Amino acid sequence: MSSGIRFEDVSVAYGAGSGRNTVLDSFDLTVEPGEVMALLGPSGSGKTTALRAVAGFVQPSSGRILIGDRDVTGLPPHRRRIGMVVQQYALFPHLKVADNVAFGLRARKTPRREIAGRVAEALEMTGMAAYAQRHPRELSGGQQQRVAIARALAIRPGVLLLDEPLSALDAQLRSGMLAELARLHRELPDVSILYVTHDQVEALTLADRIAVLDRARLQDCGTPQDLYRRPTTEFTASFVGTANLLPVTVGDRGVSFQGAALDVAVGAAAPGAGATLCVRPHLVGLGEGPNALRGRVAEVQWRGATHRLYVEVDGHRVTADVRELRAVPVLGEDVTVHFAPEDAVLLGAGVGHDRSG
Repeated sequence: MSSGIRFEDVSVAYGAGSGRNTVLDSFDLTVEPGEVMALLGPSGSGKTTALRAVAGFVQPSSGRILIGDRDVTGLPPHRRRIGMVVQQYALFPHLKVADNVAFGLRARKTPRREIAGRVAEALEMTGMAAYAQRHPRELSGGQQQRVAIARALAIRPGVLLLDEPLSALDAQLRSGMLAELARLHRELPDVSILYVTHDQVEALTLADRIAVLDRARLQDCGTPQDLYRRPTTEFTASFVGTANLLPVTVGDRGVSFQGAALDVAVGAAAPGAGATLCVRPHLVGLGEGPNALRGRVAEVQWRGATHRLYVEVDGHRVTADVRELRAVPVLGEDVTVHFAPEDAVLLGAGVGHDRSG
């Protein structure tokens, strides 16, 4: 049976009076049945608190949390029908893999005749069936994390909570586990997944939608494509991916940046208003073109398939990710960069952005 998650005006605070510290503030969010929702934000933004509140390890000071149609705000963790995976694996070192996976089933008093089949099913799903009789110390970090995921899946949860499950893995293992998690999601279409991460790539790769948090509050929520291509705030633009954010003044038919006229859609923004222009680095080209900006090379980074150029333009740094160059500009060289009008997004100045589509 599928289960969504609903936060209704949830706040979490510690202490009292002047020493009261609010770590999650008036949080409203709905995770649809079968959806992967990533909670993305810097340290201290409230994302882990939100996940732990769903798990039952944190008690809200106000508001309520529902799983499906059931209010679970006051229920203990073992009655919430959730599976949870954290970054440190938390496997029992003295138990073999199969016994680790069976632990949650035994704790829930699952009939003994069902346990072996459920364990085998979870291990097969995570690609760990061949390791059932090994101890955790005999496994790599990635394999241990797969066992932790298998243990969470064995109880057949309606909701799966993932708290930065890949942060302890190296880059190659992380990439492989991302692919495995994406595959698992396809095989478990009824399970709602709440995924906490500070890694933008993980969120963009796995999530159906991303909720962006900062300073204990929800700042934005939308599909990865919407948040990346049409951010609504500077914080979203800078935290979901990398962005060039340039201060501009709205004109009748575009904007001006340091006296240079740029062709950009301004929507309902009032002429003369200040705004911020957002352009993603991979959409900035080197050489002449529309919306040309002239500056001086401040830094060049080779990244294999691309070069990243940092160009100083009238006191502002513009970043351009361009296909690997045969002739690389030298530091201090004068260059021109450009971007297409349709690749820029205007933030602020009363500009509206529609998330409904």
